Amino acid sequence: MSETSVAAPPVAVADRSQIRMPVFVYPIAGFAVTVFTWWLITSVFGLAHPVVLPPPQDVVRGFFDNREFILEGMLVTSLETLVGFIVSSVVGFLIGLVLASSALLERMFSPLLVAVNAVPKIAFGPMLVAWLGWGQPPIQFMIFVMCFFPVVLSTVTGLTRTPAELAEMARSLDASRAKMFLKVRLPAALPQVFVGLKLALPLAAVGAIIGEFQAGDAERPGLGSIIVQTLGQGMSATAFAAFVLIAATTIVFYYLLVGLERLLLPWVRATTDR
Repeated sequence: MSETSVAAPPVAVADRSQIRMPVFVYPIAGFAVTVFTWWLITSVFGLAHPVVLPPPQDVVRGFFDNREFILEGMLVTSLETLVGFIVSSVVGFLIGLVLASSALLERMFSPLLVAVNAVPKIAFGPMLVAWLGWGQPPIQFMIFVMCFFPVVLSTVTGLTRTPAELAEMARSLDASRAKMFLKVRLPAALPQVFVGLKLALPLAAVGAIIGEFQAGDAERPGLGSIIVQTLGQGMSATAFAAFVLIAATTIVFYYLLVGLERLLLPWVRATTDR
């Protein structure tokens, strides 16, 4: 009997291109690199004066020394940002809906919206106090003028750029205007609308801080008011701790918005490679 050689099964080799790290690893790595570079600049090489750029360990110490004060300010600013962002998003979407429904209205008012967006928002500060007083009204107005324009623009763009094949298919099925809007135009526009929302969210945080710089409530100070107070007292480390908290809360809100987009628009992720 002749011996037959049996080939050994091939050993599976992992494709390095398909090995993926967990999603949260990349932001953590980026944060670690940033903090390490910051520490090198301030503590090792001494390239920045501690008053101008405090070392990270001083910022951590400044946070814990005033944590109750700073955390209360974070809650105030976070609530201002969320309320202003939601109001601006709703109003911006409605304005975009009106402009997208009429080419005449779009031609009439689009230049005005561009002009309002081009005005430096910090210039509104002194006038806001005269118009609206101190506290929430001027802060919410500042948030609105900062972040409503991206929502308007993305809404108009999305609603007026419906794919031709989808529109033609709806017409062939004798869809009414209402069904055309609800079943075709709006779903096709939502990815673009979310682009505007993701652009507007960081601007809402910026608007809240600028508003607090100009018209913050001394009794319930937000992070912007805390930055002004602590810098005026020479407590730059505490002020930088407030800066870091602003960035951290904005990142959290941004990824919550990304999660909402994935929840509401599952077909977008299914038809893309990301």
